[in-house]
Amino acid sequence: MKMTFRWFGENFDTITPEQIRQIPAVVGVITTLYDTLPGQVWEIDAIKAIKSRVERAGLEISGIESVNIHDAIKAATPERDMYIENYIKTLELIGQEGIDLVCYNFMPVFDWTRSDLAKPRPDGSTVLSYDAEIVENMNFEDMLESLGNKSEGFILPGWEPERMARNKELFEIYKDIDENTLRGNLGYFLKAIMPTCEKYGIKMAIHPDDPAWSVFGLPRIVKNKEDLHALVNLAPSPCNGITLCTGSLGSNPDNDIPEIIRSLKGKIHFTHVRNVKYLGYRKFDEAAHLSSDGSLDMYEIMKALVDIGFDGALRPDHGRMVWDEKSMPGYGLYDRAMGICYLNGLLEAIRKNNK
Repeated sequence: MKMTFRWFGENFDTITPEQIRQIPAVVGVITTLYDTLPGQVWEIDAIKAIKSRVERAGLEISGIESVNIHDAIKAATPERDMYIENYIKTLELIGQEGIDLVCYNFMPVFDWTRSDLAKPRPDGSTVLSYDAEIVENMNFEDMLESLGNKSEGFILPGWEPERMARNKELFEIYKDIDENTLRGNLGYFLKAIMPTCEKYGIKMAIHPDDPAWSVFGLPRIVKNKEDLHALVNLAPSPCNGITLCTGSLGSNPDNDIPEIIRSLKGKIHFTHVRNVKYLGYRKFDEAAHLSSDGSLDMYEIMKALVDIGFDGALRPDHGRMVWDEKSMPGYGLYDRAMGICYLNGLLEAIRKNNK
């Protein structure tokens, strides 16, 4: 199991690779070219530059999150084959640089949703929060304004201004697309890219929907165990797999995360580990990684990963904002570093107990 940390790049993150290097057991970063728009072919010089920057700090690029997928591919508009060719060209370039993991998602219009980016907790920290009652009484423009007001001036992943400026157009192209159609479009994309992935050994790891249900009437196809098994069968290849995100799947208490992990042995290429606290029907706060701070049993989650022999990249996911840190919501240094130390402790205990 390889401990990693998400890094958004030199001009977009408040954290440096040198700081990440000091977190115990962390060997790599999960990064991206954050200023590259979906559909653009990545520049080889930019890939080499970010790789060199990470390696100078004594780390590796353990994976890319994300090479974003253009909505023309998701919605199967007439331009989709052109954008798939662009995607393949980018995969070839990162493959040539020895990068062998890509986390991606297939969520229409936007990647994730929260009703609050900075909900105060009794301990003085703030967390990302979701309340379906609030979301269902908002229109999409209200959501954009709300997220913008609490973004601390950062560009939020999945809510990039260039894409959100087209939100009316994007909602229109998805108006007749249901889950079956979207799943078929994903299969078309995966079958097209798998030969390139197999050539370079690139593992494609789809991220679950966040939260694990439809929002604003958009289709969602990566919500539960059944969805995950369906998608790995869309393109039978060792390169087609999933990102096991405990927070996204865990937003729905019906999802048994350890059982899902055990059912997908060999198909989990990447993991995001974080905790959530259930507050009611489709209502949750994100939490510290510690099991008792939320509703997920982090010991059982980590034990399931050990039991299936998972040896890929793992990173802590969203953390609380603590100690007056100012950073992209959910992506501060301090609480995620504490999260890694907690996960390291669980791993040591599990492994020693197994012996």
